[in-house]
Amino acid sequence: MITLYGHLEHIKYFNRENHYTIGRFKNKETKSIITIVGFLSYVRPGEEIRITGTWENHYKYGEQFGVKSWEVVLPSSLTGIKGYLQSGIINGIGPVIADRLLEHFKEDTLEIIEKNPDKLLEVKGIGKAKADLIKNEWKKHHAVRSLFQFLNQSGINASSAANVLNELGFEAENIIRKKPYIIASIPGIGFNAADTIAANLDFPLDMPQRIDGALVYLMGKSITHGDTFIYKNRLILQGKKLLKLSGEIIEQGLARLFDLNELVCENFEEKPDSDTVSIKTYHDAEAFAAKKIKALLSVPVFYSNMNHGQITRQILKKLALQLSSEQMDALHGVFLNRISIITGGPGTGKTTLIKAICAIFEKQGQKIILGAPTGRAARRLSEVTLRKAATIHKILGYNPAKNFFEKNQDAPIEADLLIIDEASMVDTLLMYHLIKAVSFNTVMIMAGDASQLPSVGPGNVLYDMIKSETIPVFKLTSIFRQAKKSSIITNAHLIRQGKEPDFTPAGTGNRLSDFYFIEEGNPQKILSAIVKLCKKRIPEKYGLDPVKGVQVLAPMHKGEVGIINLNQTLQASLNNRPDSGKNKTGHFKTEDKVMQLKNNYEKDVFNGETGIINLIDNLKKQIIVDYSDKKVTYNFDELHELSLAYAISVHKSQGSEYPAVIMPITTRHYIMLQRNLLYTAVTRGQKLVILVGTKKALMIALKNNKTDLRLSMFHKRLVIA
Repeated sequence: MITLYGHLEHIKYFNRENHYTIGRFKNKETKSIITIVGFLSYVRPGEEIRITGTWENHYKYGEQFGVKSWEVVLPSSLTGIKGYLQSGIINGIGPVIADRLLEHFKEDTLEIIEKNPDKLLEVKGIGKAKADLIKNEWKKHHAVRSLFQFLNQSGINASSAANVLNELGFEAENIIRKKPYIIASIPGIGFNAADTIAANLDFPLDMPQRIDGALVYLMGKSITHGDTFIYKNRLILQGKKLLKLSGEIIEQGLARLFDLNELVCENFEEKPDSDTVSIKTYHDAEAFAAKKIKALLSVPVFYSNMNHGQITRQILKKLALQLSSEQMDALHGVFLNRISIITGGPGTGKTTLIKAICAIFEKQGQKIILGAPTGRAARRLSEVTLRKAATIHKILGYNPAKNFFEKNQDAPIEADLLIIDEASMVDTLLMYHLIKAVSFNTVMIMAGDASQLPSVGPGNVLYDMIKSETIPVFKLTSIFRQAKKSSIITNAHLIRQGKEPDFTPAGTGNRLSDFYFIEEGNPQKILSAIVKLCKKRIPEKYGLDPVKGVQVLAPMHKGEVGIINLNQTLQASLNNRPDSGKNKTGHFKTEDKVMQLKNNYEKDVFNGETGIINLIDNLKKQIIVDYSDKKVTYNFDELHELSLAYAISVHKSQGSEYPAVIMPITTRHYIMLQRNLLYTAVTRGQKLVILVGTKKALMIALKNNKTDLRLSMFHKRLVIA
């Protein structure tokens, strides 16, 4: 390893999601300027840093220095302190205030800010409010710097350290020093890193906190994988392997967590080796939801003062609808049950059926509420039904500050009909909160496609509800004649069945096809083909905007055709605005396509929503993103909520549709080549779908049907409830 000392001249690229940085660094000893790459956080141009790493030779960019660890060195000279303060690193200190501080305190300026901030009041232009702001900002900055260096000593990179900061806040270091295993379940950390910190702090190997922390971490891993339980014998084996302790000690830890009511042990199969372990929260959520659903099913549905058949005929005639026998069965069936499921693939008439059901209820003067798991899915539901729709969280009156749902069993949702679309995206906890708030006077319909990817959160709710055979399910399988003209729809159904898509154009004549496969094995050539499709071929042939009209969906984040590299390459190709180094946002540029990464209820913008950067204001340290229905302002310190969105994951695309979809499909993404992922990606395309890659990768995805592999007891709970 080589250690260099100098200062950061300029940041060329900064990924707000994982803090990967490309910068220009001036070596203090040699005066040479080099390119450095690595995960650096909260380092600003002008700061003096000590970096440790190795020289690397990039195939495209040549020689660069790969940073493995880094340390900020506070400047001691007047020139260094001035540059440091004028860099904007401390909110409240601009160029004028920086000059006044230096004039008053000279070389002691930084020490005064850190150890005696009350003396700041001696400086002209600094009142109590400004002094408090500087004091608090310095504390935050110092806490962040100290945290990152503390974690770096245990081998935790800046990307993972940022996750710790986001999870635990500015007191993170103090919290970790007392409870090191609290960070084991934070993304990018893991138990081994937490264990290293604990060892560095001289915590004993057999202490209960370590054993309990390991078991909670292993349970958290199963939740991350989508499971709501793990078999007890498997958990003990995993614990022994992780902790290098005996099974007896692991069982003692489990017993402790059972007594604390953090974990629950059950046996549904009444066999010695079939004990299951669940986190109490998920156990209770599944159990309650199952009992509430069975209770709803036991309540009869009455329609007084109405001739159901006559009204149905009137509505269908008014809407000029001719329903299939499957749709008619569903139309009658949903009126006989408090809860039912409508499922089917694209082109089978789910939307038409929902519109007819809504119209019949409206004819009775009854209140209808339409909802979906995400904002974009709710917006799409509203567009196709011509009725208001909202997110499930909004329907439930979610308060993020208190993490509280206003609607519950004591204050239920006031609706005669509640329809939830894109139900495959509903996870276990959301289903719990939703079903808890459903009144026994409400008719509830879950509509969705069980062949799509399951929810991001744990569980496989829609699939389990269907599998239990306890809830009325109306399956739409017939593809309507108009839909048969679409190769996207016909191929989606082939993919759903595990069959190879047909790449010959549907229909007759010279009409352009809407589904293509471009055979290409080399990742660099796949990348090049995608860029050409976005920039030239699709806009020219189909008249679509290369940014707003085309969406690239990728199975994985890393690799040459992963989301990160696709975004960097497509940004460089599609956005010729001035280089992002000219503003302080890092890698964002005006006119960039970006995506919101988390629900922000205060800004009314939600996970997965995409927009275009309208303005970058370096003076106000803000950017404005233009979403389809609103403009949202972000401060620079909120930009971790955004990522580039020229390419996004298939999971993030659920609930959305795009004029054109392009998807790389390569064996480099082997672990993510799944039938339901491919099916979900293809069904996002409205006018055009293009797969770029190899037939081998395509066949792997078609054969890999992993839908059944999530561990959940929800279907069994529904049976025995």
